[in-house]
Amino acid sequence: MEENVSDHLDLVQCIYTDACAMCVAEVSDLRDLNYIRSRVENQGLSFLTINLPRFANDLEKALASGFIDSTTFLGFRKAGSIPAFLQGMTSLIFDRETGRILNEKPRADISTIVDAIRQICLAFKKIELPCTSERTHKAIARFIQIEHDFCEFSLSVSDKADFSAVSVVLWSSLASSIELTDCTPRHGPGATSEGASGNQKYKWSEWNDRVESYFPLVDNGYPLGLPNSSKELEKITIMSVADERPVRVVLVPKTLKSPRVIAIEPCCMQYIQQGIRDRIYSALESSRWSKGHVNFRDQTINQDLAIAGSSTGQLATIDLSDASDRVPRSLALEMFQCNPVLQQAIDACRSTKAMLPNGEIISPLNKFASMGSALCFPIEAMYFYTICIVALLRAQCLPFTARNIYDVSRGVYVYGDDIVVPATNATIVLEYLQKYNCKVNTDKTFVSGSFRESCGIDSYGGYPVTPVYIRHEFPKNKRQHGSVISWVATANLFYKKGFWNTALFMRKRIERLVGPLPYVSENSPVVGHVSYLGYQSIERWNDNLHSFEIKGYVPEPVYRPDELDGYGALLKCFKRLDSVSTELSSNVSLQTVKSSYALEKIISRLANEDERHLERSALRGAVTYKRRWAPALN
Repeated sequence: MEENVSDHLDLVQCIYTDACAMCVAEVSDLRDLNYIRSRVENQGLSFLTINLPRFANDLEKALASGFIDSTTFLGFRKAGSIPAFLQGMTSLIFDRETGRILNEKPRADISTIVDAIRQICLAFKKIELPCTSERTHKAIARFIQIEHDFCEFSLSVSDKADFSAVSVVLWSSLASSIELTDCTPRHGPGATSEGASGNQKYKWSEWNDRVESYFPLVDNGYPLGLPNSSKELEKITIMSVADERPVRVVLVPKTLKSPRVIAIEPCCMQYIQQGIRDRIYSALESSRWSKGHVNFRDQTINQDLAIAGSSTGQLATIDLSDASDRVPRSLALEMFQCNPVLQQAIDACRSTKAMLPNGEIISPLNKFASMGSALCFPIEAMYFYTICIVALLRAQCLPFTARNIYDVSRGVYVYGDDIVVPATNATIVLEYLQKYNCKVNTDKTFVSGSFRESCGIDSYGGYPVTPVYIRHEFPKNKRQHGSVISWVATANLFYKKGFWNTALFMRKRIERLVGPLPYVSENSPVVGHVSYLGYQSIERWNDNLHSFEIKGYVPEPVYRPDELDGYGALLKCFKRLDSVSTELSSNVSLQTVKSSYALEKIISRLANEDERHLERSALRGAVTYKRRWAPALN
């Protein structure tokens, strides 16, 4: 542990040196580094992972309000009205005596300083380390409390009517366009509550009776034509509602301040959810009411709006806490009221019980779904979008007509729980979100000032100030393949940001473990360094591929034996064919493809898939690398 702390302190020093060099004035102060070292020696890594990020949060609050008040930078000694720590930088943003922002400075200069401070403070915020047991217990307790709070949640008759009225206009045509026969169930990449993964997901042992009416086992879990006497059917138990397997609540790393709580769905439920989700995604991204405003695959829309909002002040960015766990089942289903069959099918593949890590069962669940359900993301986005439009209509005293709903919806953008709305009406939007059981994350919601944050982009005054995050501790040996690859990638991010000392330090440390790494293109599959000087490590020309190649470490998945045969294997092959053809043309199936070129594309895609996919499967989250020749450019 002491060695790791030393590594982190050396890295912090490099980040600090580079951050100071980026500023418009001489701001370096040896006292800052001594202060960091002293606090880390007394508190350990929690100072880097919790306290420094809190300093950055307070900086953002001060930028939003325009001044430093007595509630900010607690735990840090003050020098006048500004914190003594990093005072060389903060004094270029805020007046030392009054604590008010210095508006006479160019935004570009201030944004550079803001970026420097945030990079120092946030570099270690998202490092993947286990939380303390106390913080873990608090996260589980919060999950339980949110569920209990549903018992006290209620809406007035008028608020319910407002939500229903807007839902009818927004989602009627969308819901009506979705037929269950268009929803093709498929397995997701994640874990299941049974513990099944890879090819084992195709070996059904349970199928819930609730979904059988909408998605029969034969024709969905197994292909049509499966004989009733098949051995596969003999192994399956049709689960009654009372006997259904609960979701399994687990904790995954997020930050050392608090882990992320997710609920892993049973295999059968996740399988059906994925099929419905894909169809809802397509419908939302093509509907005139939500196209370009409710997004799932393109974060750049919200990111660009965050940058624009930080420049003009006309847009507010909103972030929600525990967003997934706070969507009520009743209101989620209300949005599909015009298509009762789809509404019932969505409810049927929704889990109603949750098992906590200690084995305790919570039943019934009042939330629509926790993170882990494939339907969680699209349904919560629809829910937040609807609430924002209700709020904007009320704020502007507009009747709930289709024209008005469409007009105000043009100012709302939703990506999961990242929301962008007009700043002039942001306050009432926040009130309505809380009225409908959402919890606004005040630390990451920005209505005033020149700081905005959405979908991973932080911006001040129209300039990006997003930090580079260190995700893994320094690898102890070259067999920690994931950490090695992560550190090389992070070093490249620091390099592209102009943090030369930091990038050089990380690269030298890695090369002590794995030896010299080549300079590569950003698109090359080879693990190596990027450089503005070009690709200096091209070693040979491949006459067969007509491309330059270099020799280096190439990441590869880690496989385990995982045999699949029988009708499960047949179904998987059908699914693979269907997914490839869908990518080529969303409206054309394999049976109707007439273009020989399209067929060649399908065959080429299949040839690049793992030809042994019925014998083995990749371990999710595991990676290795092998030294071999690979293209210098991809």
